[in-house]
Amino acid sequence: MDKQSKQASTRREFVKDAGVAAAGWTIIQPESVYGTPANSKAKVGLLGCGRRGSRVSKLFLKNPGTELTALADVYDDQIAAARKSLPAPDAQAYKSAQAILDADIDAIYIATPPYLHPEHFELAVASGKHILMEKPVAVDPAGVRRVIDASKNVKPGQMVMVDYQQRWGKDYRRAYEMLVGGEIGEVRMIRSAWLGGPLPIRKGHPESEERVRNWLFYKELSGDIIVEQNCHNIDVVNWFTGVHPVSATGYGARVVRTDIGDVMDSLAVNYKLPDGRVYTHSANQISVGGYRDVGEYFFGTKGVMSTSRRGYTTNVEGRSPSRQATKYNITDDVIEHFVKGARGEIPPENAALFAAESTMTAIMGRLAIDLKREVTWDEAYNM
Repeated sequence: MDKQSKQASTRREFVKDAGVAAAGWTIIQPESVYGTPANSKAKVGLLGCGRRGSRVSKLFLKNPGTELTALADVYDDQIAAARKSLPAPDAQAYKSAQAILDADIDAIYIATPPYLHPEHFELAVASGKHILMEKPVAVDPAGVRRVIDASKNVKPGQMVMVDYQQRWGKDYRRAYEMLVGGEIGEVRMIRSAWLGGPLPIRKGHPESEERVRNWLFYKELSGDIIVEQNCHNIDVVNWFTGVHPVSATGYGARVVRTDIGDVMDSLAVNYKLPDGRVYTHSANQISVGGYRDVGEYFFGTKGVMSTSRRGYTTNVEGRSPSRQATKYNITDDVIEHFVKGARGEIPPENAALFAAESTMTAIMGRLAIDLKREVTWDEAYNM
């Protein structure tokens, strides 16, 4: 079987298991679209008023097609902080996912800790509201399967996106078109990295709230750093190659972060693609001095392409290096696209499948580290 046939076979097998469309995400036909009337704003609710939820919600406030009308969180101080920082003085406050989904909103932005994503996604799909959910879709294979099952119930016209920002970043999309168009020839090997500094720790809360307040640092709640954070790199590689890896091996460590939680602070994973190519990923949260290396690198027969949220570079044999800088926050592109879908200005999408696939790829890497051996896709998916 040639390389392209193997890649197509791998993707078809995943799609068959998932029972949803094969295009990476489903484009719902225009005649099925419903949305907010063009002369009114889409009402958005924020579920999970933490740091990420509040930052992204500011982009909804900037968008002329939306208004933030509802906030939900289990902690009153989180709601109060979000109401003040956004600002959203008139937004109604709720204490549960079901309560905000029952409210008078058109769309929900889910920014709760990852371990809650499968449950909240199921409720949001059932509500018929347009959905933008933070990544990853889950922290374990069972959660991934729940999201895939729920995605089968997405209603005609219901916009569903997961915040893998690169997928909608305009420069990332240009880089993708260049790569699949043969700009660097046939891709032979891939490397990605998320090397950066430590994340902030929340303090000043009761001990009984420690795990949820600092969910980032607990594997059971976040999925570990490869699932919660590095999944962005992994998603780009799945997207650009058109396949997911078939197996993984790796190592991880806690050499610096010993004061909180149980997640790794450094790791390296080798993935094997269906045709035998190598994809290697490295990550840490211990870099100092402002050093940062976050991006993806594709090595082809004619040159090399590197991609990141700062832009992309191509080094093609016989030509001077070419650089396209990204000078804005690509989450703007996510919000713009989501709002257009929610308002019926473009055909809505169901992007749950590719998000589940990329999340599962990250989980497979973590399982390989945890189990200290090679783990295959089928083994990981069915755990």
